[in-house]
Amino acid sequence: MSAPQTVLITGAAGHLGQAVAAAFRQRGARLVLADRRLDALKAAFDHADDVLLLPIDLMDRDGVQAGVQQALDRFGAIDACCHIAGGFRMGESVHETSAATWDFLMDLNARTLINVASAVVPAMIQRGRGRIVTIGAGAALKGGAHMGAYAASKSALIRLTESMSAELKHQGINVNCVMPSIIDTPDNRAAMPDADASRWVAPAALADVIAFLASDGAAAIHGAAIPVTGLVD
Repeated sequence: MSAPQTVLITGAAGHLGQAVAAAFRQRGARLVLADRRLDALKAAFDHADDVLLLPIDLMDRDGVQAGVQQALDRFGAIDACCHIAGGFRMGESVHETSAATWDFLMDLNARTLINVASAVVPAMIQRGRGRIVTIGAGAALKGGAHMGAYAASKSALIRLTESMSAELKHQGINVNCVMPSIIDTPDNRAAMPDADASRWVAPAALADVIAFLASDGAAAIHGAAIPVTGLVD
């Protein structure tokens, strides 16, 4: 009988992170759950021998390295990394974009991936296998008013995903991306109270796609950016 899959999930305390953790839990995986908010992790997840909570700031490269090493010491390997951490913010017009807005979104959506990859990929290369799934956005495919910095940051994440795939696919590592439209979360419902949330992507449905990309069933998929849009046109 094969050993259970060990899955690292960043941004695990968020709505999507919790849904992804639940999807892998149902599949019998061991979980490494990373978020900078330890209290939120403890509130969301029960203590268990096959669950490791990592309170780390993904902008702290050394801290990410230390957290991943802790996971490797405990479980021996990380079979899949689901980089859920990231975020959205409306910005200024492009010509009015502040350095603070640009740096915040590029750090949140692109730099964190580089930091996570630097910690996770070497061990996957050594084993000759691994799965990495990132979270892009439909908005990355075309710029929109007051969304230039956000679209650029998510586009950067997709390009990084594609580049990683090209670099790693011949070493047994699959790297792919999902591109959701609007995810049905309490925050989005509060921000858009008049919208038809039934057309949005349910976190559990998106989590199922992510779990598939992290499975052996997706072994032939490399460098894909897969739209997961629900019923949004």
